[in-house]
Amino acid sequence: MVSTILGRKLGMTQVWSEDDNLLPVTVIQAGPCTIAQIKSEETDGYAAIQIGFGDISDKHVNKPMAGHFAKAGVAPMKYLREVRVDDPSQYNLGDQVTVEAFNEVKRVDVTGISKGKGFAGVMKRYNFGGGPGGHGSHFHRIPGSVGMCATPSRVLKGLRLPGHMGNERVTVRNLEVISVDTEQNLLLVKGAVPGGKGALVTVRQALSER
Repeated sequence: MVSTILGRKLGMTQVWSEDDNLLPVTVIQAGPCTIAQIKSEETDGYAAIQIGFGDISDKHVNKPMAGHFAKAGVAPMKYLREVRVDDPSQYNLGDQVTVEAFNEVKRVDVTGISKGKGFAGVMKRYNFGGGPGGHGSHFHRIPGSVGMCATPSRVLKGLRLPGHMGNERVTVRNLEVISVDTEQNLLLVKGAVPGGKGALVTVRQALSER
């Protein structure tokens, strides 16, 4: 059984738990995903399947993509991702991976691209405390000293400085699965996941359960 599925973040809401607690949940449209390629040790050196998700218009499908999908006998899809499997012979081209695979899963890891925040200073980006707020101070929101005047006389690599914030790959681990709706392909997980509404996310069975 495939333990990974692609989906789209629809947004957040609240649901009541069985013990009458109000839980914040993220609603994910998980699949259905179609298997577009099967890789084996003999042909590719490793075992994996390629799953696709999302509709795409014909004008955005180039010739190499069209040939790839035509070879598999499936309709073109917007997103493609590889999933490692133990035995690729269990799968066939065109098979569907649905949210039903998560019926017995209690916790998942969700990966997505975080919201971009643009250029940010150290106080916003790294939660620096900043300097005094009085008018006589000339040190308010700047990072302060970043180098040294003697050996090695340079700014060390990895120093936390202002720069681009967000818009990076983020994984949130061990999110509790609250509900699985197989009819509407919906997966409800407790808490927040990376990205804005409509963002692509990858949902995997948590490492602690594999």
